[in-house]
Amino acid sequence: MSVRSKALLGVVLMASVTAGTCGSARADGPARAGREADLAHHGYASLWQGRLEVRLVSQNHGSSDVSEATVRLAFSEPAAAGQELPPACLWGGERVVVCRTGALRAAGAAGELAIELRTQGSPEQVTVEIGTAWSDGSTDPHPDNDRHRVLVLATGDAYVF
Repeated sequence: MSVRSKALLGVVLMASVTAGTCGSARADGPARAGREADLAHHGYASLWQGRLEVRLVSQNHGSSDVSEATVRLAFSEPAAAGQELPPACLWGGERVVVCRTGALRAAGAAGELAIELRTQGSPEQVTVEIGTAWSDGSTDPHPDNDRHRVLVLATGDAYVF
């Protein structure tokens, strides 16, 4: 990723982090007239021996393309220090990760996002909150399908959202 791309990603993600709470589909400012996107995030989370894995696919069920969107993942337990994230993601705090989805065509999906983290210690459970942080100014007539709160027990099982 070029320096320019990283700088642009940083601006977009930092705007997302400072814009509001997880799942705030309106955090990206005023809606663009006539642009309607229905973003959704689906996947699973798994926890075992202090290792947390989240895999998700972002989709646009709406009628307008979205040139860029970001998804915010918030964890009830802090992550261990010094971990690297996938190139499309940035830390928003010790319990928050914000990732860009890339372009989401109307009635289309982005590739799978995979995040694997170690937690501080070995918790028996972690709550993961997933939600759209920024959607390129599009309105979302059905914002409930892009917000999830998942209780993940340390069983190694996949908890689907």
